Amino acid sequence: MKKSSKLFVDYYEKWIEIYKDGAVRKVTMKKYLLTLKWLRILVPELKTSDITRIVYQQLINDYAECHERQTTMDFHHQLKGSILDAVDEGLIKNDPTRKVIIKGRKPKKKKIKYLNQFQVQVLLTNLNLTNEVNVDWLILIIVKTGMRFSEALGITPKDFDYENQTISINKTWDNKGESGFQETKNKYSIRKIQIDWRTVTQFAGLLKGMESLQS
Repeated sequence: MKKSSKLFVDYYEKWIEIYKDGAVRKVTMKKYLLTLKWLRILVPELKTSDITRIVYQQLINDYAECHERQTTMDFHHQLKGSILDAVDEGLIKNDPTRKVIIKGRKPKKKKIKYLNQFQVQVLLTNLNLTNEVNVDWLILIIVKTGMRFSEALGITPKDFDYENQTISINKTWDNKGESGFQETKNKYSIRKIQIDWRTVTQFAGLLKGMESLQS
């Protein structure tokens, strides 16, 4: 395909395949693929060589009509890397993303996503902590530590240090796919969390004899 006639959607699809496939987490890859989907909707016939600052700004404006500003900002960031590479390759003369204005709908009123102290105590009081692992034990460990859901799913018996009253966060579990254990969100997510003695005692009793399981 000649450079002058290469469609941007095709260039972007190839760019994702080369630079992102296998190099980013699945959840991040899904975002790039969603951006590709929007390109097919908004600019299916746009040639890479025809992308100017005005053309790019119009693309961002069109996307912003039905998305909040932060989502539009993410859309821009997911496109910018590919466009700068296209500039380096000589497919685009100048950086069309320079001085772009990010617009977007006003954010919707956010729903409360946390429990107050009283609600937390009611929740803990009503947990059904049986002698076998169940979802209530998962709730307990999340409430007591504040770890992410995927991190809590990735906890195994060997991650508990009863003597020092800590839990090691060193992996996650893919609850949205079938990949099993995965790396943490980033290297800074690898950490140890201090837990109270009562929680240590509870989990020590629950997990007794399970130390040989996957670490």
